[in-house]
Amino acid sequence: MTLFGPDNLPYGVFSEPGHERRIGVRLDDVVLDVSELLPWPSLNPFLALGRPEWTRIRGEIRSELRRWRQIALGAVELHMPFEVADYTDFYSSEHHAVNVSRILRPGEPGLPPQWKHLPIGYHGRAGTVVVSGTPVRRPYGQLGPGLFGPAQRLDIEAEVGFVVGTPGARIPTTAWRDHVFGVVLVNDWSARDIQAFEYRPLGPFLAKSFATSISPWVTPLEAFADGKPPEQDPQPLPYLLPPGSGLDVTLRVEWNGTEVSRPSYNHMYWTAAQQLAHLTVNGAAVRTGDLFASGTVSGPTQTGSFLELTENGTRPVRLGNGDERGFLEDGDQVTISATAAGAEGGTIGLGPVSGTVCP
Repeated sequence: MTLFGPDNLPYGVFSEPGHERRIGVRLDDVVLDVSELLPWPSLNPFLALGRPEWTRIRGEIRSELRRWRQIALGAVELHMPFEVADYTDFYSSEHHAVNVSRILRPGEPGLPPQWKHLPIGYHGRAGTVVVSGTPVRRPYGQLGPGLFGPAQRLDIEAEVGFVVGTPGARIPTTAWRDHVFGVVLVNDWSARDIQAFEYRPLGPFLAKSFATSISPWVTPLEAFADGKPPEQDPQPLPYLLPPGSGLDVTLRVEWNGTEVSRPSYNHMYWTAAQQLAHLTVNGAAVRTGDLFASGTVSGPTQTGSFLELTENGTRPVRLGNGDERGFLEDGDQVTISATAAGAEGGTIGLGPVSGTVCP
């Protein structure tokens, strides 16, 4: 079984030594050079064309797979697939929200009172969204009253990201597929000690803004099977209905080569359609290249952050080489990969996102 076969075909930007950046499509372990069809160094002009053209071009690529020059995946350098216009991160896993509250706010555990009424999110920094493989520098910040230095509790958040193609405002949930082109995997690196000191009352700031990694491959929405809609109680307001379908995606988190978690996106409470509707309901417009992410993907037993996995570092995990970790140390590498139910009945892969911590 291949996870990057003809029913998948994610888009990316690549270059060969001595050549300019071009748009390619991944097929198994090769890159198809489709720059004849998409003659740009970034996906943004393609994203702006809209769904009818996305469908037509995908059909043309699929119908003539032998037409395109093939380059071995290992012979190319992969780049940021699109220029990020804006970045919004949500907080849509009930399991993660409850776990974080229990760990960081033990005196008041539970969901914030508005959590089941609207998709909570924050506006991140587009300028620090980086492609997989980019080194992640340990951030500095205030760790407590009068205490400044490098973060000691550096963490990850395994997420699913959605790439906006066509602009719009006040987008109803029924129209989200007209605006969202595809999906990337996201690692929203998080400094938990900086976060614990700064995030109340306003929320994440320096604890999140130093780096967010994304996979180099954008998988088109057309490649995914519709998942089961979430059960939501109380019923959301009309602008958040219908909720839209979920995605049947299973993530895999590796820490220095050891698998430590396998959370499922099926457990998310809010859908991408609802996130986009809420993001734009006040009149704020999304633009071509906007990225919005699901928030940490955690379930009842599998978690998408090390804060949850290690109980804030109090229960370290043992890695394959015998090392024990509570939070990330310099030199550690994290890779997030995923599989999903494909629209044509098989299983597809999502391009992995990886990063190594530097001092």
